[in-house]
Amino acid sequence: MGSSSDISSGPYGDIFWETRPRMSEFTVKSTIISRYAFTTVSCTMVNSGSEAREGVFEMQIPAAAFISNFTMSIGNKTYYGEVTGKEKKHSSDDKARHKKPPSPTDGRENGYETFKASVFIPRKMQARFLLHYEELLQRRLGKYEYTVSIRPQQLVGRLRVEVNILENSGIVSLEVPPLRNSKHKGNGKVEGDVSPPPSTVVGHTKTLAKVTFNPSVVEQTRIARNGILGDFIIRYDVNRELSVGDIQILNGYFVHYFAPTDLPPLPKNVVFVLDSSASMVGTKLKQTKEALFTILQDLRPEDHFNIIGFSNRIKVWQQDRLVPVTPNNIRDAKKYIHNMSPTGGTNINGALQTGAKLLNDYIAQNDIDARSVSLIIFLTDGRPTVGETQSSKILSNVKDTIRDKFCLFTIGIGNDVDHKLLERMALENCGMTRHFQEDEDAASHLKGFYDEIGTPLLSDIRVDYPEDNVEQVTQNFFPNYFNGSEIIIAGKLINHTSDSLHVEVTASNSKKYILLKTDVAIDLPSRNDIRGVPGLEDGKGDKNYIERAWSYLTIKELLNSRLKSDDSQEKDYLMEKAKSMALTYNFVTPFTVLKMREAGLHSEPPQEEFISPSTDGIGEKLQSLQGHKAPPGLHRQQDKQRIKISRTSADGDPHFVIDFPSSKFSVCFNIDGEPGDILRLVSDHKESGVTVNGQLIGAPAPPNGHKKHRTYFSTITILSNKPERSYLEITPKRIILDDGERLLLSCDRSAVVRSSSLEVSISANSNITVTIRDTISFVILIHRYKKPAPYQRNHLGFYISNSKGLSSDSHGLLGQFLNHEVKLLQDSLNTTYQQVGQNQTEALKPNPTNTLKVKGRLVPVVWKQRRIYNGQQEVDCWFAKNNADKLIDGSYKDYLASHPFDTGTNFGMINSL
Repeated sequence: MGSSSDISSGPYGDIFWETRPRMSEFTVKSTIISRYAFTTVSCTMVNSGSEAREGVFEMQIPAAAFISNFTMSIGNKTYYGEVTGKEKKHSSDDKARHKKPPSPTDGRENGYETFKASVFIPRKMQARFLLHYEELLQRRLGKYEYTVSIRPQQLVGRLRVEVNILENSGIVSLEVPPLRNSKHKGNGKVEGDVSPPPSTVVGHTKTLAKVTFNPSVVEQTRIARNGILGDFIIRYDVNRELSVGDIQILNGYFVHYFAPTDLPPLPKNVVFVLDSSASMVGTKLKQTKEALFTILQDLRPEDHFNIIGFSNRIKVWQQDRLVPVTPNNIRDAKKYIHNMSPTGGTNINGALQTGAKLLNDYIAQNDIDARSVSLIIFLTDGRPTVGETQSSKILSNVKDTIRDKFCLFTIGIGNDVDHKLLERMALENCGMTRHFQEDEDAASHLKGFYDEIGTPLLSDIRVDYPEDNVEQVTQNFFPNYFNGSEIIIAGKLINHTSDSLHVEVTASNSKKYILLKTDVAIDLPSRNDIRGVPGLEDGKGDKNYIERAWSYLTIKELLNSRLKSDDSQEKDYLMEKAKSMALTYNFVTPFTVLKMREAGLHSEPPQEEFISPSTDGIGEKLQSLQGHKAPPGLHRQQDKQRIKISRTSADGDPHFVIDFPSSKFSVCFNIDGEPGDILRLVSDHKESGVTVNGQLIGAPAPPNGHKKHRTYFSTITILSNKPERSYLEITPKRIILDDGERLLLSCDRSAVVRSSSLEVSISANSNITVTIRDTISFVILIHRYKKPAPYQRNHLGFYISNSKGLSSDSHGLLGQFLNHEVKLLQDSLNTTYQQVGQNQTEALKPNPTNTLKVKGRLVPVVWKQRRIYNGQQEVDCWFAKNNADKLIDGSYKDYLASHPFDTGTNFGMINSL
């Protein structure tokens, strides 16, 4: 689908001459940390035609999400999005436009909005778009649901979705249903969920999951020839207990997730108010009836209910009362619903007044269960046409009648409903709203919505924290807690000297009682401080995901408060407060807008790939391991200083260097291994419990060289069994850390992971520092190439920076030299050996015949120079030939491990961790 001569099938099967640019790449990368999702959408369009063409990037994003950044490059120009306060008038000729076309789901909590940017792409050039958005996933029906819209509207050569989920509580019930293909989307479970979409790969450990969707063009064609594949959905839940909940603290902010399970359901008093006006004729009324039949069947014996049908007339099934759930009452209710026929107009005000009065009177006049929960479920497909039709009056009337005694839940079906009216009625009366399309399976969605609210477990929930410990706490009172949902509170800590946060969860019914209370430890390098949010672009990795969840919740609450307010001054105040916070956190909201600016002349186009190997930051990290904090502004000086710490390493092809500081010289050797060989680098399993193995990968030898092939380290495995078992498996792209809980980290995102005896520090695309019990430190350099030569491979370099914690019995190709000195002898004319003084070493000429004395063995060596630290440092060394023959104990083959986790306890012995 590239040039103007291409022919392809249009969205409706028509054949047309292709004039739009070809989409060569569409990638979605998402990282979900503790329910907070960071999503990056990357799209590349190529104009291979002979004239400029308009490229349109269009992405449906959840309406509950906030856009946090947008960048695009066209040819050699780069434009970046700047979030600014929305002005009263907007320029319409921005180079990129954030459009919200009139759509029934725009602005709906369960809907989607369309982000659209259009640019003209010069001939024979390409444009790249990068869109970032964030959202806090809501728990419904016992699952979090993350959805990505895959609708590039053409077949794409490289299409990939990658979602990484990290939940410290533990991930359970992970599922990837088939693509959801309906044009309009709603909530509720999709019937017939069977298997994931083709090419989906799901990796799942206790706390981390990785899901990828990478369909080929052929696989895309089988799904939809027009490139509208549908919604890619991931559902999961986390482990939880009947306790105060999951409280996470990071850098002065906290988020509290409360979702108790296994509580007995509370009785409910429910009135169903159903639209039966003429516009409900056909599918809408049929699906409403189907849903109500199922819902009635799910009512519990302790529940009470009634039904009101309305058009221009209002018909109450059981006058002036709610009836208990009995087989006869359910049967009669189904008959009543079955006989409802569509006719007349829509008297929304009258129906709600009748329903509210009915429920109020029932509560006042009957000795109802003090623990019961009362609610109205209201359904309509239209706008008010009979009786009171002014929205503000209807809102006022409903609020005055309900008087905070119970909650109102509203449902809209089709395109003609007044969304704002239904949303505000629900907001003002502690309920929720949903909207479904007529052409959807509305019956299952209606049933799904009822299932969300059909099992109340607690009422009048209040979560309290000490006033002198916290501030700017989000909503902490909730009228109801329904099974399968979740209560979320976030805030800021102000008492930084306190080592714990006291939490009390209370529930009020006939009397107040303390349900749960506890003290949560504030352990500042806590397990939440595990990374700087992977999945974001470089430079964004230091974002505090808990702080951003707090800001997200706060802005949402300000928007809802403004929507509910009738006071113009209060509305202005809430708007300014929301706008100020949105600008601070770079969120696009109803009060902020994304404006495009052209970047400077020397700006780089948006990048996701690693460009070249780097050792930035390694000096600072190595210095800090020795107890010296690198002073600010001395980065280059520290970079030089860190080279003196240790040259003992295995890097490159692989080239080994052993540094002997007391002898003031270094020894080097090569190992010409075979691809797939696993070399023992450090073996000290019996004493310190530490083992390091390196696996080789092969590559063709450079032309005119003497080698048949090259080998590099593709994987470094570090194992430790003291004080507890743990291991690290490191490749140029990712790190697996398993200390009882498996964790996957990307090498292209800076992060720090700490436990009681282990610290892993990642400098993005540069190096990884591993510190064990503060006495053993290894540095692994990352060598990655964007366009490698045939004889190059992405690989690793291994450096020992601190070996104090390794025993005198440590072994391995590097480990055997850490606690042994080597003497240098010079061959005299009469073939006798004399020891060379240390001060004579520097005076030795290159290439004399020299000999090392190692454990009584004499090893001939020659003078060489080696480059280490990505070629930034030259090392003068004595080189031992022939795979370090006589230099190392035994032969090269004695250092082959049987597998990456082989922990041979003694030289020549094999064991397994």
